[in-house]
Formats: sequence, structure tokens, C-alpha cells
Amino acid sequence: MYKVYGDYQSGNCYKVKLMLHLLDKPYEWHPVDILKGETESPEFLKMNPNGKVPVLELEDGTYLWESNAILNFLADGSEFLPSNPRLRTQVLQWQFFEQYSHEPYIAVARFIKHYLGLPQERQDEYRMLHKGGYKALRVMEKQLQMTPYLVGDQYSIADVALYAYTHVAHEGEFDLGEYPAVQEWLKRVASHPRHVTMIG
Repeated sequence: MYKVYGDYQSGNCYKVKLMLHLLDKPYEWHPVDILKGETESPEFLKMNPNGKVPVLELEDGTYLWESNAILNFLADGSEFLPSNPRLRTQVLQWQFFEQYSHEPYIAVARFIKHYLGLPQERQDEYRMLHKGGYKALRVMEKQLQMTPYLVGDQYSIADVALYAYTHVAHEGEFDLGEYPAVQEWLKRVASHPRHVTMIG
């Protein structure tokens, strides 16, 4: 059985949880408190020398880290990862977009507000993060006006990757009111019969 080491409130960890539920795969969840520095313990660093969650422990006792790499591993051979090379590359395109153009803004703003309580010394940074976050949402809106999912008609790990932090963007005070296609997509993703929420 797979073991997941993660923080339930982390979008990156939620990607793995959601994927496992979509695939109906059993797993054990091992909570890691990032605010208490548990990712810096010698035991954790043996699993991931980069000191970040999530970590997936495989049945042979080896470890995978980086959420999008884990998604690719889990979804291989399933309906959530296209076999067509062009479509598969589009999935990767959106995963790179998530890590470089979406997560650094929307996830970090949420962290500052939701985890840290928006301390005074980070308020300027917080405002700047909103600029980048709204740019990412505009890119998604443009695509989702054309297709029901980020890679055409099929729900894929591209959607899992972007759903994780977009659906809690309001916790970083992002207003999705001007992004109706994104809002409809969020509902579409959440309507999957094996969908599971971040907490619970």
C-alpha cells in the first residue's frame, strides 16, 4: 500500500490525495506539520532531501517527491494521462505552468494569509503576489472558455494540478468573480464521482 507524507491543508499534498481517490487506490496518510519544522527532521530528509511535502512511499520502500512527478507516476496508464504524445505534452505544459506561473503566486499568497495570518512585514509582497496570481487565472480562463478541461474534453492530471490551489484561491483573497469559465471548471472537477475534498 502507498504511504503519503503530507499536510492536509497543502495544495501540493492534496493533488496526491485527490489522484489516489480518482484512481480508487488505497493509501495510508502520515501527517507532517510543516510549521513545526517536521520536514527538516533527519528522518524526513532521508525520504526527501529537499525537505518538502508531499512524499509518496512506494510498496518497495522507495520514495517519490515533487507533487507533479507523483501525479505522472500514479496516472500512468490511466484515463487521467493521455497516451497521445501531443496531448501528453499539453498536460506537461499545464503542470509546468502550475509550478512556475500559478503556484508561486496563488499558493504563496494563500500561505501568507491562511497559515501566517498576513503579518505586516509581508503585506507588500502579498499585494504583488495578487498581480501574478490574477495573470495566471486569466490564462486559465482563456483556455477554459474553449475547452471543458485544460487539455480538451478529458479530465487529466493537468486539471488535478491546477485545481488544488485554484479551488482555495479565495483563502488568499483572490476573487474569481471575473473568471466564469474557471468557476464552471471548478464545479466540473468537483462533480467527479470519486472526488474528495482537501479536508475530510
